Amino acid sequence: MMVAGIGSRKGVSVEDVLAAIETALEAHGLAMTALSALATAALKKDEAAIAAAGRALNLPVIIVDDAALRGVSEETLSHSDLSQEVAGTPSVSEASALAVAGAGAKLLRHRIMLGPVTCAIAISGDAP
Repeated sequence: MMVAGIGSRKGVSVEDVLAAIETALEAHGLAMTALSALATAALKKDEAAIAAAGRALNLPVIIVDDAALRGVSEETLSHSDLSQEVAGTPSVSEASALAVAGAGAKLLRHRIMLGPVTCAIAISGDAP
């Protein structure tokens, strides 16, 4: 399973979200079709652009609760003081991706930031 974790400022556009996902995947020579799901924190559940990106890509958007984010926070590679303060994790995008990818998941690299959106790609522990 390959998951794109998404973090963003409020009010981003679907184009912003899709561009961040594409940029993160391209950094690894991967196509959008490699993704199994999008993930984000519960505090982003009402962010219309993230839901719209899931619909555009025909992928589920999995909302990660705060406890699950905190449970993988030690495994994140990036640190944002604002994210830590607001979401309880050093990186919403990285922690969301790791939580959804499951036990033994790993990040392909630290999150990318493209304008108002961050995106991190995680693969499940059973992925090659």
